[in-house]
Amino acid sequence: MFEEEPDVVDLAKDSTAFPVITYYTTLTLTHPLITIPFFSSNLCGYCIGLHSYGVVCVFTVLILSPQTGCPKANSSTPMELVYPKSTTGEMFPWNELRLPASVRPVNYDLSLTPNLTSMTFTGRTIINMIIQHNTKRVVLHSSEINIIKATFQVGEGKSVEVKVLEYKPWQQIAVSFPGDLKEGQVCVLTLDYTANLSHTYDGFYNSSYNDKTGAKRVLAATQFEPQAARKAFPCFDEPAFKATFLVRITREPEYIALSNMPKAKTTTLPSGMLEDEFEQTSVNMSTYLVAFIVANFTSITRNVSNTLVSVYSVPEKKEHTQYALDTASRLLQFYNTVFDIDYPLRKLDLVAIPDFLAGAMENWGLITFRETSLLVQNQSSLLDKQLIANVVAHELAHQWFGNLVTMRWWNDLWLSEGFATYWQYASLMTEFPQLYLGNVFLEERFKAMAKDSLNSSHPVSVSAQVTTPEQVSEMFDSITYEKGASLLLMLNSTLPDGQFRKGLLEYLRQYRGSNTVTDDLWNSITRVAVVCLSRDSLNAEVESVSDMMRTWTLQKGFPLVTVSRKGGEVTLTQEHFLLSTDNTTHTSSLWHIPVTYVNDSCSSAPSCRQMFTLRNKTGITHSTSWLKLNYMNTGFYIVHYGDEGWTALIDALKTDVSTLTPHDRASLIHNIFSLSRLGRVSFRQVLSLLDYTTNETETAPLTEALTQLSSVYRLLDKRPELRLVAYILGHFGPLMDSQDWGVEESVSSQERRSALLELACSLGRKNCTDQATALYEQWTNSNQTNRIPGDLQRVVFSVAAQSDSGWLSLLDTYRLTTYDSEKRKILQALASTQDPRRIVWILSTVQGFFSSLKERGSQMRSVQEALETIRLNQHWMDRNLATLRDWL
Repeated sequence: MFEEEPDVVDLAKDSTAFPVITYYTTLTLTHPLITIPFFSSNLCGYCIGLHSYGVVCVFTVLILSPQTGCPKANSSTPMELVYPKSTTGEMFPWNELRLPASVRPVNYDLSLTPNLTSMTFTGRTIINMIIQHNTKRVVLHSSEINIIKATFQVGEGKSVEVKVLEYKPWQQIAVSFPGDLKEGQVCVLTLDYTANLSHTYDGFYNSSYNDKTGAKRVLAATQFEPQAARKAFPCFDEPAFKATFLVRITREPEYIALSNMPKAKTTTLPSGMLEDEFEQTSVNMSTYLVAFIVANFTSITRNVSNTLVSVYSVPEKKEHTQYALDTASRLLQFYNTVFDIDYPLRKLDLVAIPDFLAGAMENWGLITFRETSLLVQNQSSLLDKQLIANVVAHELAHQWFGNLVTMRWWNDLWLSEGFATYWQYASLMTEFPQLYLGNVFLEERFKAMAKDSLNSSHPVSVSAQVTTPEQVSEMFDSITYEKGASLLLMLNSTLPDGQFRKGLLEYLRQYRGSNTVTDDLWNSITRVAVVCLSRDSLNAEVESVSDMMRTWTLQKGFPLVTVSRKGGEVTLTQEHFLLSTDNTTHTSSLWHIPVTYVNDSCSSAPSCRQMFTLRNKTGITHSTSWLKLNYMNTGFYIVHYGDEGWTALIDALKTDVSTLTPHDRASLIHNIFSLSRLGRVSFRQVLSLLDYTTNETETAPLTEALTQLSSVYRLLDKRPELRLVAYILGHFGPLMDSQDWGVEESVSSQERRSALLELACSLGRKNCTDQATALYEQWTNSNQTNRIPGDLQRVVFSVAAQSDSGWLSLLDTYRLTTYDSEKRKILQALASTQDPRRIVWILSTVQGFFSSLKERGSQMRSVQEALETIRLNQHWMDRNLATLRDWL
């Protein structure tokens, strides 16, 4: 395309006449292969369909004097437009991955008939649409669908059969017209087609499971996010093209059918088949939220605030659905209240699907789950229930953030996933405090920082191109989810009480039923709140939410704040915390950091927290004996206190562990390990801080210390002379040995016990492995009636998996057990084997995934992250090996 200053040509409006533009400035015509500068007081040019797929473009550019003027668009001036070829060899009338904005769908009428014997389906899609801009074409998405017939109707005119062109690389189809479709016209496109049910767990796919008699059962379900609705029906498969949907499913009598809306009626067809027609959606929906299922499922139900809540499963697992129903019912009431907008549909189904690739999917009114993410026994441990509650809370939050208000494009996916992640923790900490989700959220923030410290990370809101299916899929990562949630936590902690929620209510009310970009969110919150961070009433610092938060969402990474002292002043300096400098473009990244802190005079109570904004490279505050920045780790940054500052904090903790909150102690451990990876502190300083942990009993700091030491151990496990095992067991061995192996009621205690014993057994501590082996034998000898406490199952199964007989026994159990929480832990244990034969066997079953990546694999961000992490691990070893050898 033409790049120009100061104006931008908007081609998305799809004007069918080539634009004729007069320029009076210097221009540069760009192409992936060429750059041609033009210098003229007047230039007439035609945009001739450049795109990134290497299609050669032909230009006609006329340099004219001001007196000559520009030719008319319909003049005889020679011009040639190169578009891709469709499957028939004819020109395909569109050359962008994104659809033109000239047509907007209003309603879809979908009829589908799946055949669960042949694993095929037939369909008819009727799309009512309105013309937004004059155009000679209608372009939409279709993938792996065989269109048999297409008709088109304009207004009240006659429906005529039309030819459909397809360009498979972009999964697009198009209908061209000799004359213009006029702005404001209402049109109807009807498409009849056939297709195979997908075997790749996206689109409209088939699945199977064995019932309690061992007989194979089949079903068909959908997974459309992000771009797979086009595999089930032709559609405008982009989130901004919202419409209403009426769905009909024809099925055999032994199955049931489900869709987003309640069933309106069932008709018996002459063939004996049944056709279920569902109510038309009462809300406008993006295509990725449409869903339908044909299966032999059963359900339990409950009425909650005028909504029928149901949990569906295969019949033999009905008894495992009660906890999910209880949790969903309670959370639905919570969200109705906190968002001040009632859930807009009359029913809400939660469906456990035996074969489901994602953990869960927020389809409006028909949320689908992997069985292990929804089903749990009532007598299961709180840790098992914690997982189920987390997933349910996340998906229910989506019904508002993502469904009611939807991001305009996938580059702002965090507006959906970041919010759902934030609210899953916020809702559960309020409604289910016994699940103690605060520690889990803290751990997830640490994990997000580990990813965001890599050069291969990306901004939360990606301004760069996110167009290809691979680019879209890679937005579903911990930056989008956990960092997005972390930024919301930081903002909520920064604003005065209640202002964060008021801003969100403004956002939901204003954009209800429509699509948004990130600035819409900040503007909504800014309208009801400003950031007012002050140490006292005479020194108030005020800025808009938008000004502050754009520094966090539009650039990747996060800041390192370094504390230095001089005289009576403390200077804070910020810089980009970046572990790798390979292939890095250095920038002067600055964040507006809401710095919170406590000091030696008051450090553990919330009322001790003080706050100010660090907007510039450096800032100055007053001096105390010591400072602990980032109170409760609600900010997304790391702090380096310098040698003097670290020594003061370590001494304070050795004197009194409770000087700081457990989350602040975990924060210090996380920060110093991160600084060690960066090379800013020696590993000797890391171990000096860990000396205090012999007196640590709280879950958050203990699990962080164990997690970090486990990572170091994995790096060093081929170097037994370093005796890191002896160091870990010397510090934590007595606490490991003191753990009880019976039923533990407290979820925090379960988390702590699980972390301690998993590490103890993995290090071969005999007391641990003997206890685990004994529990496993009792379980197998009792035909699994002697239950293993849920939080101990993973460590017990992992110990069993290290022997040949135990591994084979677990494999048999995995194939037969109906307890989903156990299946998940058994699978993890099977993968923990150190037997090379077993590892080869396991790897031979993911091989298809990696081979499917082909040449794309090296370009995927996840592959780049893995390679970068390997290099960083090697750098860490180079820096710290000598110190570790001396110290240990």
